[in-house]
Amino acid sequence: MTSFVHDFPFDPAHGRTLDELLAVPAPPVPDDFADFWRARYAAAREVATEPELGPVEEERDGVRIHGVTYTSVGGVRIGGWVALPAGGAAREPVRHGFVIGHGYGGRQEAGPGVPLPLPSSAAILPCVRGMGTRALVDGIPDVSAGHVLHGIESRDTYVIGDCVADLWCAASALEELVPELAGTGRLGFHGESFGGGLGALALPWDERIAAGQLTVPTFGNHPLRLTLPCTGSGEAVRGYHREHPEVVDVLRYFDAATAAGFVARPTLVAAALFDPSVPPPGQFAVHNALAGERELLVLPAGHFEYEGLAEDVAGLVEARRAFFGKWLG
Repeated sequence: MTSFVHDFPFDPAHGRTLDELLAVPAPPVPDDFADFWRARYAAAREVATEPELGPVEEERDGVRIHGVTYTSVGGVRIGGWVALPAGGAAREPVRHGFVIGHGYGGRQEAGPGVPLPLPSSAAILPCVRGMGTRALVDGIPDVSAGHVLHGIESRDTYVIGDCVADLWCAASALEELVPELAGTGRLGFHGESFGGGLGALALPWDERIAAGQLTVPTFGNHPLRLTLPCTGSGEAVRGYHREHPEVVDVLRYFDAATAAGFVARPTLVAAALFDPSVPPPGQFAVHNALAGERELLVLPAGHFEYEGLAEDVAGLVEARRAFFGKWLG
């Protein structure tokens, strides 16, 4: 168990040792869980994403970064960024593609999603609906505590389902912009925190994504999360649950650990022993439930500044590079 000096009114390690975290299970699976998500995926694949690439906004780390917009489910226009190999006068061939999720702070720029894990790669970095400067939607709160509750009354209206679809449509948009990626089996996903949880929900159903990397993923084992205090979006859900206990019937369909049981492709999870925002038991539940080839990188802490953080971040970047190099070729 990792211990840090802190002033939180609770233990961000929740008293678990590593061995105990490695034993955290996923909750029971609803009988129609897979049918629910396969239907949502099928609807997302029917969307004509009509991506529009903007001018170059910056060039660094071997790529040119453009603004992009595309259409997702419900006709919502999503904005974000696309990174393409810089090359010379003509764009060099693309060998790998990435969909890169963001945390619950949204995304204001391409940021640390670039540099990309592998050379000769392209990536799309979307702002899912309601989050970040490029995907604001009237009626959807743009802060995590409100966003995570939007539409939570029903599994069919919960915003998290549409955010997952935004990632699937991002993959479609990237393949349209970079057609040499289509059907290659060289598309990867990585996301952190909110993006990691969405990734776990998205990965099982999208055969285009060959490998995934999830860092401190949220939404793992909701029944357990409802018992664990935190400073992140989970606290808003806990508050809502106290007034509306029936919400557990909705949350069953948006559990990242439950979804992980359907992930058959290689996945690297970076999970933290100490995390005030995303309780570690939920993070490890996602890793523990993975059905396919899995790798685990144990981090001392997540969502927390500590001595040695820069070195650990560099280690994660290298582990991600090695992981995608192995599985995307």
